[in-house]
Amino acid sequence: PQSVPCAGGHRCCPRGSRCSADGESCVTDLGMGTQLGDRAPRAVPCPDGQSECPDDATCCMISSGAWGCCPMPQASCCADKVHCCPHATVCDLTHGRCVSPAGDTDVPLSTAFPAWKRQPPAPVALRQVLCPDGRSACPDGATCCQLSPAHYGCCPLQNAVCCGDGQHCCPQGTTCDLIHSTCTSLGGSAPLAALPTARDVKCDEETSCPEGNTCCRLSSGAWGCCPLEQAVCCPDHVHCCPQGYTCDPEGGSCLQGGGTRRPWVHKSPALPR
Repeated sequence: PQSVPCAGGHRCCPRGSRCSADGESCVTDLGMGTQLGDRAPRAVPCPDGQSECPDDATCCMISSGAWGCCPMPQASCCADKVHCCPHATVCDLTHGRCVSPAGDTDVPLSTAFPAWKRQPPAPVALRQVLCPDGRSACPDGATCCQLSPAHYGCCPLQNAVCCGDGQHCCPQGTTCDLIHSTCTSLGGSAPLAALPTARDVKCDEETSCPEGNTCCRLSSGAWGCCPLEQAVCCPDHVHCCPQGYTCDPEGGSCLQGGGTRRPWVHKSPALPR
């Protein structure tokens, strides 16, 4: 009742989805009970850390030596590595049945289907605009504008025009009218935009990283920049992980307490202040 069997009886899809025409994938119809904004479908990770099954399924080793999926939760995997049975029943391979110790359940064996390879989420990459001083940075989509000879600010507009007062900026294709505090173009005018100061993360008196980064030591002993805020610096001095994760050198990934994995992130050298 928790899954939809596909044609041929060898595969199935999670409840709320349907089998594709070629039977190789599961398709969710937005008009069939799934709405935009619903919780993303979950998957059951298999012990190899690389395969997974649909939610409410059970990972079972199949005859090929790979992992397969039994289309029911907490199922019993049969010794033939082909079939499986519901929770709290045992496999009777001689009679092709699933039976309970009490004898009150007797149902046909189910067939496991191949699991699919897990697709780890892409690491978070904080893209930034590096300012001409080489140490200040602005958020992606912003423009660096010089506030003073030693400081830059961030105009919250892409390819913006920096005003001569060092305090304001205007959209691309307009000019600064400092007398009237407007940005003018052939089509009209708009108020000037104020420039917040660009900030960086101080590693020591001589080096820094862009805002939103974390300072981590490199294998050379110098400072490096992890492109994540409040990140965990890995012991190999090469990688880093998001806050709340631990570094898993053997798996080459970041591991969370619940078993969630994600690729670890490479650091870049810090910038001279």
